[in-house]
Amino acid sequence: MTYPAHLSRGPFSLVLLALAAQSALAQTAAPPAGAATVVITGNPLGNAPGAAPASVLAGEELVLRRGSTLGDTLDGLPGVSATAFGPNASRPVIRGLDGDRVRILSNSGATLDASSLSYDHAVPLDPLVATRVEVLRGPAALFYGGSAIGGVVNVLDNRIPDDRSLNGARGAVELRGGGAAQELGGALTVDWGRAGAFAMHADAFGRDALNLRVPLHTPVADGALLDPARQVRNSASNSRGGALGGSLFFDGGRVGMAVDTYDSRYGVVAEPDVTIHMQREQWRLAAVLDRAPGPLRDLLRDVQLDLSATDYEHREIEGNGAVGTTFKSRGGDLRLQARHADWKALLGVWGVQLDSANFSALGEEAFVPQTRTQRAAAFALEELAWGGGSTSLGLRLEQVRVSSQGDADPADDRFGTAVQRRFTLHNLSLGHVVDMSPNWRLSASLSQSQRAPTFFELYANGVHAATAAYEQGNRSLSQEQGRHLELAALWKSGADHLRLGAYQTRFSRYIGLDDTGLRVDDSGQVVPDGAPDSLPLFRFQAARARLQGVEIDGFKRLLDQRWRLDATARFDLARGTNLDRAEPLPRLPGWRASLALDASTGAWTHRLEVTRVGRQARVPEGDTATAGYTLVTLSLRRRISLGSADAVAFAKLGNATHKLAYNASAIQTIRGLSPLAGRALQVGVRVAF
Repeated sequence: MTYPAHLSRGPFSLVLLALAAQSALAQTAAPPAGAATVVITGNPLGNAPGAAPASVLAGEELVLRRGSTLGDTLDGLPGVSATAFGPNASRPVIRGLDGDRVRILSNSGATLDASSLSYDHAVPLDPLVATRVEVLRGPAALFYGGSAIGGVVNVLDNRIPDDRSLNGARGAVELRGGGAAQELGGALTVDWGRAGAFAMHADAFGRDALNLRVPLHTPVADGALLDPARQVRNSASNSRGGALGGSLFFDGGRVGMAVDTYDSRYGVVAEPDVTIHMQREQWRLAAVLDRAPGPLRDLLRDVQLDLSATDYEHREIEGNGAVGTTFKSRGGDLRLQARHADWKALLGVWGVQLDSANFSALGEEAFVPQTRTQRAAAFALEELAWGGGSTSLGLRLEQVRVSSQGDADPADDRFGTAVQRRFTLHNLSLGHVVDMSPNWRLSASLSQSQRAPTFFELYANGVHAATAAYEQGNRSLSQEQGRHLELAALWKSGADHLRLGAYQTRFSRYIGLDDTGLRVDDSGQVVPDGAPDSLPLFRFQAARARLQGVEIDGFKRLLDQRWRLDATARFDLARGTNLDRAEPLPRLPGWRASLALDASTGAWTHRLEVTRVGRQARVPEGDTATAGYTLVTLSLRRRISLGSADAVAFAKLGNATHKLAYNASAIQTIRGLSPLAGRALQVGVRVAF
């Protein structure tokens, strides 16, 4: 694989690192440990954390956790793992749910990519330019539709500036190198403006990585053992991108716009000579009225409008340079929401959302027809505050149309005739928060969520190389439906806090990709077992299912003198069962427990983190158990004073014991080819002016 000149290794990279370290730059710090964090995603009322469990990465914590993918960055947060299709295509998994059940957002808007279609398709968002990442665990379908039935990941980047106080210029530079893929990456962001009048934004980033280095292992491909290796084959990558944006401020509001581009080339681990070239262009518009105009002022407090349009394409390039398959997605979304005037103790927000996406796949591995998906929804949330807590009630009504154009060639009968399915969805949520004492808060939430089947769950019919199977959609599928109950106790005293939570989701219809037990050829014709070049036939179908789990997340300040010593402990467990087949749901992670100690003195912070992941033997028929493992991570960071400005530099040693480990959330076809990264040192610096 070749790399762009501006990311090539050599003296130029060292010069950039030296210049960044010498620049007069101010630090972007995380909030103090005891500070309250208001979650933006799924919280249009702007209140303190309520019944929905959420995690936030920002500041120095985000800098230290950044990975090459969104899944890698978030893996290890409470209830969050990753699909791990090699180091370049790793999507977040929330409480064992992935694909179209986890909504990936960019600044609360749709990304409109193909990452939920196939595990080898990456999310076109680079963590290098993210200023904040928020994760909602559990159903968030009320605000973001049925594809958020499992949770939401929202990546925020300030590409449409919202700080009207900015007067002059500021920016940030981040450079990092090393790691198990010998990565070299960097990002630059610059903002400038005149207070109360306008603000502009520009950013650029690049990343270059070689094949992932792992402990010595014996790869398994299509059931056959390959030669022992210390690398993950065909896992090198490079990516680049940038954005321009700006906002105009006026009395009572703002309006802004941004355009961005993303370009990535990476190897497909499952196919040793295939490379994906992915490109995405997107423009966004955001308008906010802090107070409604004229006669509406007595009815509405504020109004927010978000628009976006996306052009996405990725090509799968064979070893000889020929394009095997091209995937395209084009579409846009609109979201308008307004917060009504407070009616005594009753707060509320109402809104509408529209989105449309056209998808096509052309080439030898096109296993879905050309499709169009349209959604129209209205939603409302009302919250009543009372002396000892609050109660909230939300409703979303949604209409979804999923159309297939059928076979482009009348002589080809793979996808059949053109057809359209229409689904009417109802999502309902009820939340209750009770303040038991100044330190204790209890919360409970109950929701009913519905999700329309995706175009590939309805219309797929062909060989899917990523899963090494023939996948067949089901045109008769009804909407997926589940009821979710969650209980939690939260304790907080100063910087110390603890959250204990338990949840259960019962699906009356859970859409899964199940093994039919049949073998077929590449045209879908059933063949006898043992026939050469045959594939297992998997079909999308609905079943009753149950998913349940527990999560514990706590922080304790052990010492606060010349040295400050903090402890963070986490535990999560998710268990899922297909009740109709009486077998476990696929790709659930093993239980996970972690303990981290942070020791700080002056400008230095030292961190030791130990994570134990249990053996996952509860797997469906056809899958294999995944052994448990323990990972040790060491890190060191230092704040550096540079005259009137500061910087933060870090070094992180991942998998310090060089443990060979495999991810139970990865599909079986890739799990044996791509172990977790081996021992590696990564260093970096982030500075801001």
